[in-house]
Amino acid sequence: MLKKVITLCYRKIIDTTNTSAWDKFVHEDSFAEFKMQAQFYNQEQRFTTFAEMLINTPEAEKLHFLVSAAITGYLRQLNGIIPDIMDNLGRRFLTFENFKFELINSDINDLEKHKIAINFFSKPLLWHDTVDNLLLVSQFKEANEAEVFTNLFQIQPFVSIHAIKHTY
Repeated sequence: MLKKVITLCYRKIIDTTNTSAWDKFVHEDSFAEFKMQAQFYNQEQRFTTFAEMLINTPEAEKLHFLVSAAITGYLRQLNGIIPDIMDNLGRRFLTFENFKFELINSDINDLEKHKIAINFFSKPLLWHDTVDNLLLVSQFKEANEAEVFTNLFQIQPFVSIHAIKHTY
């Protein structure tokens, strides 16, 4: 029987409007790291924004990766569970192994302008069915099992199917 194995991507955007303690720590620490790392790409102190640095110093693209080091400890605190996404029973169920950090906007002089995104990529899921606006999925396993535990959840803003693979 043909099966659909999917990987989801959740893009979590963090800026000054986020209210959870975890989000605030990630925001503040990534800003501090941005200010520190940006000095290398702005040695003459001509630029204040990330966009200006990118336009004038193409190597500043590396700041995405360099600033991500400041948040890896916070990601470990999640214990491999993607935040904010819950099934229809109110449980966090979506696991991740990979992420991609992204600086959306920043200004070395203004924390209010610092905006980042963390793209979480789920572990492979078996897509069983779509029920109204809900997806019925289970953790993908190579071996066929008699009973499979599933999660039913609604795709919400900033969640998309990142990859799909057909398998037997």
